[in-house]
Amino acid sequence: MRSRGIIPPLTKQALDSRSSHYFRIPALWNAKRHIQTRGDARSAPYPRRTHMCGELTPAHAGTHVTLAGWLLPERKVSKTMSFFPIKDSSGTTQLVVRKGHANAHLTKLSELPVESTIAIEGEVLVRPELSRRNEGTGQIEVQVNNFTLLNPAHRNMPFIPSDNQTLVNEDLRAHFRYLDLRRTALADNIRKRSQVARIIRDTLHDDGFLEVETPLLLKSTPEGAREFLVPSRVGQSTAQRDEKRTPLFYALPQSPQQPKQLLICSGAVDKYFQIAKCFRDEDGRKDRQPEFTQIDLEMAFVSWGVDSNIFSSNTWRIGGHEVRAVIEKLVQHIWQKVEEITLPNVFRVITYNEAMARYGSDKPDTRIDMEIQDITPSLPIHARASFEDLGDILEAIILRPSENCSFLRASEECNDENEPNVSRTMIADSNLLNWLCDNRSINLKLSSEEHALLNKTLELSSGDTIWLSRRRKIPEGGSTALGRLRTRISELAHARGDYVPPTIPHFLWVTEFPLFTRADPDKEFLARGRWSSTHHPFTAPMWQDIEAMYAGRIDQVRGQHYDLVLNGVEIGGGSVRIHDATMQEYIFSQVLQLSDAEKSSFDHLLHALKCGAPPHGGIALGRPIKFSVTYALKADKNSDLGFDRLMAILCRTSTIRDVIAFPKTGAGTDLLFRSPAAINEEVLYQYGVRPTRC
Repeated sequence: MRSRGIIPPLTKQALDSRSSHYFRIPALWNAKRHIQTRGDARSAPYPRRTHMCGELTPAHAGTHVTLAGWLLPERKVSKTMSFFPIKDSSGTTQLVVRKGHANAHLTKLSELPVESTIAIEGEVLVRPELSRRNEGTGQIEVQVNNFTLLNPAHRNMPFIPSDNQTLVNEDLRAHFRYLDLRRTALADNIRKRSQVARIIRDTLHDDGFLEVETPLLLKSTPEGAREFLVPSRVGQSTAQRDEKRTPLFYALPQSPQQPKQLLICSGAVDKYFQIAKCFRDEDGRKDRQPEFTQIDLEMAFVSWGVDSNIFSSNTWRIGGHEVRAVIEKLVQHIWQKVEEITLPNVFRVITYNEAMARYGSDKPDTRIDMEIQDITPSLPIHARASFEDLGDILEAIILRPSENCSFLRASEECNDENEPNVSRTMIADSNLLNWLCDNRSINLKLSSEEHALLNKTLELSSGDTIWLSRRRKIPEGGSTALGRLRTRISELAHARGDYVPPTIPHFLWVTEFPLFTRADPDKEFLARGRWSSTHHPFTAPMWQDIEAMYAGRIDQVRGQHYDLVLNGVEIGGGSVRIHDATMQEYIFSQVLQLSDAEKSSFDHLLHALKCGAPPHGGIALGRPIKFSVTYALKADKNSDLGFDRLMAILCRTSTIRDVIAFPKTGAGTDLLFRSPAAINEEVLYQYGVRPTRC
């Protein structure tokens, strides 16, 4: 039986019986009988390509060209004339085939399977005026004189890459990724990825950065997110316990955090960067990859804040100005060269507290014209005291028909079941003077006069909608209840077509995060009630808060930590690092309360700090990572965007798999290369690994 997807080999007799114009090799075959062509593919000289399919313009009119590429479906104009697109990685050119008596051999083109590779020879013609298109090679066509079949495609391919009308499921595309990549959209994404990588390298090299490769084989730590482990035979002879071989393992890095800091501490490199491959063995998620790419930077002698207390908004009061300038310049270059969009010279800056207060998120989408306001100061004194005594505030989102019409229908469709601390009130004439009293979740008693004064202060009137939520005055975590509601309303309004976000990208720096937290559930199972680092334990405190840290007022300490946000998505983040070994030891021992075993993972870094390490800082455009106190030496940032997701934004695709040549599935498997796969016991034995028996 014939295996599906395999074309059986042809005999020499079968080849000899084929048309000379079909294969264009009989002359060679007759002259040189020693040439052995056993399959359908041509394994002999063929006309050399002179141009790429996507580069021809009217300036080439009259030129004799040879193109090579994939043959796409025929479009018949008449019995004697057909159009065939031919495609390569650069684009598509329209072929004109005239099938008269003199060109009888060209009729064989119609018999070839779609997606066959061919070489054609012909003359470039300018299209008739009414047939011209401005995009690509739409101004010209090539009249074919001859062609050579290089390799016929199977007539029963799993799917046709050039067929944009047929929906192919994700698993089939992943299984035959080499066909999927032939699609124009994916090929363009891969080309754009290369372009952006080149821009990154050129920009940073011009700024004096050195590209340094850091190790992929490092030591594992016992806690933190799961790592990919690599068994090793190296050192097996020294790893004997009770006359049994103890398996030894490397760990693949989840980020180059430790090597890059030590590189700067060495003094050999002043400015480091790397487009780094990183790995994480996490449970499968829809749009995550176990191997991912992040843009990693570290710089020596970065600033340590400003020498004054400035309280105005849009001010960068922390250190790391040098890192900020480099990243803004880099992002500006990328958007200018790839998107042809000129970004502001300086990106907007807000603090973590302001972001949480106005937008309810530490990575706010500032395109959404809907802000949260603290209405506690507008309440009567007795009502205000009931909040202040408990350290709470009352927040609101007010939607008015005159200002927020894009969000009104979406607001009506949203329910507050997903957020138990959120309630909605529709203001009407009937409840205008008692709407807050009727709200059972807030439980406040106001007179009609107090309601009237509150309505006047908030400029509330009949027809408005007000969403209310009570929360702690000091924000914690990454979002508030109203912040999540704000995002949900905007997404629903966008899906309904009521709201279209601005096309101009909104970049934003968020700074002055709390240095330590107890509000991260991802870290609690490791912290076990202790403080944990919001960013990582090497992040420096703001110099204004150092005294508070040593005095034990841990919740008041802000960090020199900065996140770059684009349209509500975290592009990346970094920080100024601690370069004082005494301060670093204090944070390990007194704040984070690490055990001696936990601190031992950082011995080499502490020693490097004691050897004259310079003030330094960096940033990683990296992916989400859960941090623990011991894992943090490997990872720079729990940010939501790596190079892969940056490219997904630039390519306007919803999945990062569309910007990676050979991605894994959401479950972390590779259907093309069939990995991961089992290893036989004989090989495992060499590494001292024994398979478990069920």
